[in-house]
Amino acid sequence: MPQIDVSAAPSGDGCAGCEAVGGWWLHLRRCAACGHVGCCDSSPHRHASAHAADSGHRYVQSYEPGESWWWDYGAQTAVIGPSLAPPTSHPLDQPVPGPADRLPADWELQLMRTRDGA
Repeated sequence: MPQIDVSAAPSGDGCAGCEAVGGWWLHLRRCAACGHVGCCDSSPHRHASAHAADSGHRYVQSYEPGESWWWDYGAQTAVIGPSLAPPTSHPLDQPVPGPADRLPADWELQLMRTRDGA
């Protein structure tokens, strides 16, 4: 598949965009082209899809423990991809959502608003 670099290491344990602004995330996605780790579209900031739109990097793999599925932002469909360089998920002891010290008291309400497009 084009736009996939199996040797690209993940950018970190959490969403690079959320880390930069002191935000939080629900689930994480890893760019298959450059390793950028971003938050999912159910997260308040949707950094993974923003990275795909800004960079043109269309393929991501879940960066959650025990998950290996892929998504193609260009075609808006699930795809099958190769094994990427380890690590293949955030650390097992990292909470979901996270990071725990930045979760607002009303995080569940915020997720519902994100889902509903508010």
